[in-house]
Amino acid sequence: MAERAIERRRFLSGAATASVALGAMSAATTAQGEGARPPAAPVTPAADLILRNGKVITIDGASTVTQAIAVANDNIIAVGPDDAMAPHAGPNTRVVDLKGKAVIPGITDGHAHMDREGLRNVFPSLGRVRSIRDIQDRIAELARGKQPGEWIVTMPIGNPPYYFDVPDILAEKRWPTRQELDQAAPNNPVYIRSIWGFWRGTFPIVSCANTEALKRAGITRDTASPVKSLTIEKDGNGDPTGVFVEQEMQPITELLWFREATRFSHQDRMKALQESQRLYHAVGTTGIFEGHGAAGELIRVYKQTHRDGALSMRTTLAFSPDWLAAGNAPLGPFVDSWAAWLGEPAIGDDRLKMSGVYVSLGQNPASAVRSAAAGAYTGWAGFNYTSGLPRPQLKEVLVRLAANDIRVVMNGPPVLDLYDEVDREVPLKGKRWVIAHINDFSPKDVERIVRMGLVLTTHTNNYLYKGLHVHAKRLPPERHDEIVPLRSLLDAGVKVSLATDNVPISNFLPVAQTIQRRSYVTKQVVAPKQALSRMEALRCATADGAYLTFDEDKRGTLQVGKYADLVVLSEDPLTVAEDRIEGLTSLMTMVGGRIVHETANWAG
Repeated sequence: MAERAIERRRFLSGAATASVALGAMSAATTAQGEGARPPAAPVTPAADLILRNGKVITIDGASTVTQAIAVANDNIIAVGPDDAMAPHAGPNTRVVDLKGKAVIPGITDGHAHMDREGLRNVFPSLGRVRSIRDIQDRIAELARGKQPGEWIVTMPIGNPPYYFDVPDILAEKRWPTRQELDQAAPNNPVYIRSIWGFWRGTFPIVSCANTEALKRAGITRDTASPVKSLTIEKDGNGDPTGVFVEQEMQPITELLWFREATRFSHQDRMKALQESQRLYHAVGTTGIFEGHGAAGELIRVYKQTHRDGALSMRTTLAFSPDWLAAGNAPLGPFVDSWAAWLGEPAIGDDRLKMSGVYVSLGQNPASAVRSAAAGAYTGWAGFNYTSGLPRPQLKEVLVRLAANDIRVVMNGPPVLDLYDEVDREVPLKGKRWVIAHINDFSPKDVERIVRMGLVLTTHTNNYLYKGLHVHAKRLPPERHDEIVPLRSLLDAGVKVSLATDNVPISNFLPVAQTIQRRSYVTKQVVAPKQALSRMEALRCATADGAYLTFDEDKRGTLQVGKYADLVVLSEDPLTVAEDRIEGLTSLMTMVGGRIVHETANWAG
């Protein structure tokens, strides 16, 4: 309280000078005669919070960097030098001396999968195991807290968030067998989940079960795998070892045979969403776009959270359709009659809204098995597995969506040709259709993106980090500038929103990756001419993210009248050592003038 009073006195001492001048003006007016009245002075609103003596990186059109910002209710009421804040310092204003700390607009994660983060805590972790004995000890510990016959389900073997180098991190360099899990928990079914494959981004994903778990799943020596990409490992006698190996990113095994044991309930998802919001706010995220689509069970979680007043994240959801539910109905008229509610402007408010639909091209055999096994349940995904359509049907649906002014989100550059065909029938300019998970674009591709007014979201955690070496090998060196060509895209005026895909959750990794373009595997810098400056990368993470959700007039920059969505950072992103950018965190995160995250003594 004393510190707040001192800060206010500093501002009010400046305001006092202005008061003297106003008093003199009033006296002069009185001397002119009783009937002469000066025009009424505009009322200057008092701020709830003033952040001063900082480095306020506004991300406005001029890339202005200034000292202070004032917030009242939901909005920013002043941005500028310290002395410009004095008129906004009222008796109840909290004034914080930032001591040079940096402030940026709130970050929008353009492809977040935010709900997944808290789900990692629903089932217990194995911890940093380094041998099969370590795994057995952990399973035995969990068994002591279970009744005989009760399921033991754990998170995967390996170190989050990437789960690299398994099973090589184990002394035995192999996966535990059913018999070894039996020894740890002889009276309980045991299932060790596989990773959600995108966490690491490489095959295979592996899960392990003990004998009782196999028995309950009905898996015997005669059980055949439903798809080539899933292997039920067998021992020398032809019996299952309990190890399931999948050349997939999205697991089939747990949905097909262990769904009830591994299921996330509605309450699990509700609780996890609160934890997810907290973790995303801690790295400066104030808004998300779920461009891969949200299925009904996830939409219900967001709606209830918002209705309960517990949704602190500005959330925009694309819809994930289940085309199987349409049966044999012609999909064109089906879109006309059913999907109009998805048209722009979006349904919802500035905290939760629906914007567009996610669709995909085709459906491979594994997807069909996964869809049949999952039904309306989506597991880790949060989206329906039945979003894919054959190309002729998809083209028809896309044309109808365009005609209904419904934006579309699809993954990967190959969809550019399809968008181009739609554009020839229904112009897409202004609709802000989205291509997510961008990787390779030629100069001609960039021209088409500009012509159609497309918005892009990145997956730099893969294409500019974990998998950059793969793309560098696939293309000749003279075409390396086509790999996530952000410089070319920004120079052409394309809006590019940075995204995490939840692998992991901080958008400061994509910020760093767009600046560095360095492979995790080879440490090679690929196409340095396509690198962004720090200010440009921050703009993609903030202003372009707001543009992605049609919110550029409301947030994304620190300007008067916009929502007070802002972040005080642990270090200055414009000057910190380049190798420290990815580790930046939030000291304080604010959404609409409300603090949603703060570290202890951040203002002290």
